[in-house]
Amino acid sequence: MTNIEIPPDADADRRRALVQEHLEIGDIVEVRSDERTEDHETDVTGELTSFEPGYLEIDGKPLDEGSVRYDEIHTVGKIEST
Repeated sequence: MTNIEIPPDADADRRRALVQEHLEIGDIVEVRSDERTEDHETDVTGELTSFEPGYLEIDGKPLDEGSVRYDEIHTVGKIEST
């Protein structure tokens, strides 16, 4: 799995650019909002379906149903590519 860590001082536009550089629509991803620890579970896992202006769309779901705002992403990892 390929992980990228988003710098905490990056604004939403920079976060979006970093994610777009490393991922493609159709990738299966894990998104975490905090540093990974042994007891920290994956926040969101699913198929990347869109790079929206304010959030990363996962499994075609709207923001309030499972997608993730860019400013909440700490790390994102590609589990598998299509």
